[in-house]
Amino acid sequence: MDLTGILIQIVVGVIVVAPVLWLSGRALAGKQKAKFTDAIMIVVLGTIVGAVLGAFLGGLIASIAMLIVWLALIRHFFESGWLKSLAIAIIAVIIFVIIGVILAIIGFGILNVFI
Repeated sequence: MDLTGILIQIVVGVIVVAPVLWLSGRALAGKQKAKFTDAIMIVVLGTIVGAVLGAFLGGLIASIAMLIVWLALIRHFFESGWLKSLAIAIIAVIIFVIIGVILAIIGFGILNVFI
């Protein structure tokens, strides 16, 4: 992957993933530990490390390594244990899916108005 692709992934991740990760972290780790800047750092570092690991590893090994890296980043920045980090990640995915479904429903509703 080239530098432009990584920068685009970082920007999109900060816009899309960081707020969801922050909300999940605040819910499970608390206000004091889960700051928005921490969520941004998790996304930026996770994206960069993911690109590096993806260049050297492939397939299932890369996926497992990235899961461990993301959990370690959540654990470090949100000052939580491994299980709480896993819970934060799972809740973040659930929140992300719910937001995606709501936006899809709104999008289909808008399309029906104009068609």
